Amino acid sequence: MRVGVLTGGGDCPGLNAVIRAVVRKGVEVHGWEFVGFRNGWQGPLTGDSRPLGLADVEDILTRGGTILRSSRTNPYKVDGGVDQIRKVLADQGVDALIAIGGEDTLGVAKRLTDDGIGVVGVPKTIDNDLGATDYTFGFDTAVSIATEAIDRLHTTAESHHRALVIEVMGRHAGWIALHSGLAGGASVILVPERQFSVDQVVQWVERRFEKEYAPIIVVAEGALPEGGEEKLLTGEKDAFGHVRLGGIGNWLADEISERTGKESRAVVLGHVQRGGTPTAYDRVLATRFGLHAVDAVADGDFGVMVALKGTDIVRVKLSEATAELKTVPLERYQEAEVFFG
Repeated sequence: MRVGVLTGGGDCPGLNAVIRAVVRKGVEVHGWEFVGFRNGWQGPLTGDSRPLGLADVEDILTRGGTILRSSRTNPYKVDGGVDQIRKVLADQGVDALIAIGGEDTLGVAKRLTDDGIGVVGVPKTIDNDLGATDYTFGFDTAVSIATEAIDRLHTTAESHHRALVIEVMGRHAGWIALHSGLAGGASVILVPERQFSVDQVVQWVERRFEKEYAPIIVVAEGALPEGGEEKLLTGEKDAFGHVRLGGIGNWLADEISERTGKESRAVVLGHVQRGGTPTAYDRVLATRFGLHAVDAVADGDFGVMVALKGTDIVRVKLSEATAELKTVPLERYQEAEVFFG
């Protein structure tokens, strides 16, 4: 059997751990051959691929990013895209695909399965917003990086007695902001799931200054002020229709300075959250996902995604996995509000 592997969407720590686990188990247990398609769905569209053997995955467990590279290519936006993929798979003798990605990548995997191409999905998103799985790999690393940044920013904020606004990733889900903000002792946490009052934020900031502490505000990139609009970094959209977000951190820092008269600065962590070596938790989770994805292929159980439920790895339908985003529930946010101000 010959199996194709690809990574789509934004990169995150742990992708290489999945690839390693897939190849190791597939080769050593089943005797399969593997081909890695480069640049997400662009690979099976164009035939851009490379062999994946044991030597190719020997030293990639600790590496961030993906040795297969990635893109946000959508084959359903390409004329004849599905037929091109069928032809490439046939030409290269590929019997099945393992697609590692988030909502968009797995949405394509679901449609391809409906169109008769055998695909097994592996969930990947640092935002932790994929439904049907408790956690996705990359999230723990992103939270750890953001938390370390908050820890470091506390000291410079206190030294200059200024407010610092830290903008973290999170387009529609505020899991990174919530977890890093709680772990880092933030004075305020703002998430996309709940619009915020600038007046209330200012009150929390002033209360913090009154206690002779410097406020730290953690804000997800998709957070919105009441009656406001998403702060767009550019007006450009990717192949899945997503607008690139950014700018809420700088906007909020300016508002705080203007309303309090106190110095306020913004720090945008951006792609720093995606880079570097994965945490031990993400390495283990990614490895387990890869091992179970191989089992699904061996069983011919296509159209499924491997998922974490409690401590178990289970299979769920791709249709279930991509049905809706997993967002921060109100009760989880209310837990954090105890520490605001």
